[in-house]
Amino acid sequence: MTSAASYNAAVDLVERNLSVGQRERIAYIDDIGRHTFADLDRRVRQASAMLRARGIQPEQRILLCMHDSFELPVMFLGAIRAGIVPVLANTLLTPDDYAFLLNDSRAQLAVVSAALASQFESIIDTVPLLLADGPRGALDAALREASGDDSAAATGADEPCFWLYSSGSTGRPKGTVHAHSSLSDTARLYGKPVLGITGQDVVFSAAKLFFAYGLGNALSFPLSVGATTVLMAERPTPEAVFQRLQEHAVSIFYGVPTLYASLLASAGLPSGDTLHLRRCTSAGEALPRDLGERWRTHFGVDILDGIGSTEMLHIFLSNRPDDLRYGTTGRAVDGYELRIVDEQDAPVPAGEIGELLVKGPTAALMYWNNRARSRRTFCGEWTRTGDKYHLDQDGYYVYCGRSDDMLKVGGIYVSPAEVESALISHAAVLEAAVVGCADDENLVKPLAFVVPAPGTEPDEELAEALKLHVKQALAPYKYPRWIRFTDALPKTATGKIQRFKLRELSNDPPIG
Repeated sequence: MTSAASYNAAVDLVERNLSVGQRERIAYIDDIGRHTFADLDRRVRQASAMLRARGIQPEQRILLCMHDSFELPVMFLGAIRAGIVPVLANTLLTPDDYAFLLNDSRAQLAVVSAALASQFESIIDTVPLLLADGPRGALDAALREASGDDSAAATGADEPCFWLYSSGSTGRPKGTVHAHSSLSDTARLYGKPVLGITGQDVVFSAAKLFFAYGLGNALSFPLSVGATTVLMAERPTPEAVFQRLQEHAVSIFYGVPTLYASLLASAGLPSGDTLHLRRCTSAGEALPRDLGERWRTHFGVDILDGIGSTEMLHIFLSNRPDDLRYGTTGRAVDGYELRIVDEQDAPVPAGEIGELLVKGPTAALMYWNNRARSRRTFCGEWTRTGDKYHLDQDGYYVYCGRSDDMLKVGGIYVSPAEVESALISHAAVLEAAVVGCADDENLVKPLAFVVPAPGTEPDEELAEALKLHVKQALAPYKYPRWIRFTDALPKTATGKIQRFKLRELSNDPPIG
């Protein structure tokens, strides 16, 4: 897609599904009912007209803080059709966080799920609030009553289209501005050739639509080929996920490592032959080898582990169905280039750890209102990922951790991800996260926070067994000097472990 092209992402993704025979096929299944592609087109046009009637101008922003339901893609695409910029918000934030997003984005309207209204009551003053509360609710009425101009705005491929806020795993989130062309580009580069999605698929993403990963999974990929998407408003518990997978005969499932671990540990784990999965993917955190192998053994389908980012919109480095190696993130997705560099941005030799840089057409335009951070992250054609990697002898990329998470033990880099993967391979461990902790001589050593598997008694004996397990699996200097058992790990809404919160706890006396 050329930069000079006249292009509107909403028009493209919706209207390619309006041919004879396709219009009445099911586009979305949510907790309320089923919605055809014709329904989607009609509602998107209503949303476009409604927003214009409220006086919102092209290039102005609206905030969408909505649980996953049919109303969310309707409002997202309706805004884009009108040339208005939707800003997707994490549904698990605090009123202070939402006040920041509203002020930072200068949103002209906030469309909020009714269940989230209490989070906005104390902060909404100058910004109108429209509640999304299902059939016969305020948003539904506003859409049905909409009249006037529903024509598509004459936008350009490189024009700002929508914003996503970074997950905030290291502090205040950043407004990441994406172009119209990026939605279809991720479908073209990853959705079709790597995922192999077709119009016959039924897809379900446990990752929500406000997450860059979820937006591709449940909107741009299925709309690009006319697949059916299952949406779920509630939290993705194992029970809720298995219900959707079985009830709707889901063929493509998108998850994150934490969820895959919970699913395999669930008392309600169904037998492999009760599901219809042909493809599973994982992103957000590195997928431990043991998890992938156990999932394949039970369900007979591999998990394609990949990595993307809010800045690149979706996955740019991935395993493939015909080229998969657990314990790695695979190879570059066609259309993207990768480099691993040192602190001076010089390429590092194969096998050495460095920062991963990526070049590709889906890079964000900038961080809104953050020029200094934009300059540090978007370096010409290259985007800094903040992830540490090394290239193995066969050309596969191996994740080592975030740049801020890497440990130097005895002057040698230690990857938290590698230690975590070793811990998770023990049957007594459900989840693990590793951070640095200073010993009595003020030297940094690994500290592991461990969530025990169900039915496991955490005690000193188990802590020693886990240390020995890691020593036997990895170079001995990498083993965690301390083990701290916990009921849960702090995570962002996208499933990423908030290691900065664990580092804050590392000064407390560790156990084990």
